[in-house]
Amino acid sequence: MIMRAPAEKLNPREIGTLLRGELATLGGWIEQCSLRRFALHVGVIILGTGFYGAAMGWWRDPQQALFTAIKFPLIILLTTAGNALLNAMLAPLLGLNLPFRQSFSAILMSFTVAAAILGAFSPVMAFMVWNAPPMSPAAVSGATYSFIKLANVAVIAFAGTTGNVRLFQTLARLGGSKAIAFRVLVAWLAGNLFLGGQLSWILRPFIGSPGLPVEFFRATALHGNFYENIFQTLLQIFND
Repeated sequence: MIMRAPAEKLNPREIGTLLRGELATLGGWIEQCSLRRFALHVGVIILGTGFYGAAMGWWRDPQQALFTAIKFPLIILLTTAGNALLNAMLAPLLGLNLPFRQSFSAILMSFTVAAAILGAFSPVMAFMVWNAPPMSPAAVSGATYSFIKLANVAVIAFAGTTGNVRLFQTLARLGGSKAIAFRVLVAWLAGNLFLGGQLSWILRPFIGSPGLPVEFFRATALHGNFYENIFQTLLQIFND
């Protein structure tokens, strides 16, 4: 008779370990990757960013909320998967001997921290949207839209910063050097920003606009790119 090891069970309490930044435990998780833990982290990313995305899009329309709840996790997961091989190659070049599986696990954990924080903020964002006036051209041109947009930027920036602080601390422990960890982190962030920014451009809109129909993709989704738009915006600012 073949004896099988008992299947590992999901332990949601591990998210608390991530948020607290228990470096000894996190280092062990990276060195001994687990399919169960991978599933837990992906689940937190989908739920956390999905709930927050729904709160973002609800102001425009319930259908926009559904679309954003799908697109937000999709951007995170596609960015992680798309840059996985590149990040694994950059780490040894920058002085951190981290195999592919471990570098992927480290990045996934940082996104999991950010997603958990976003999920925690989703009721706050939903409360703001619920109490905001209906989206209209007047509302978009007024202070309400600016406040909601800036609130989203602040929450997402806080979540991302916290996730990257945890990633830096973990890389410093694994590599034994803060200087090496900083170089690796900057290189990884550059790749994630490059791919994530373009994916966000393709999958827009997220909040939506009262003057445009609710749709998953804009008709011009593949026209231009994120970086061209930033450049044109800067030119417009300086020309004005």
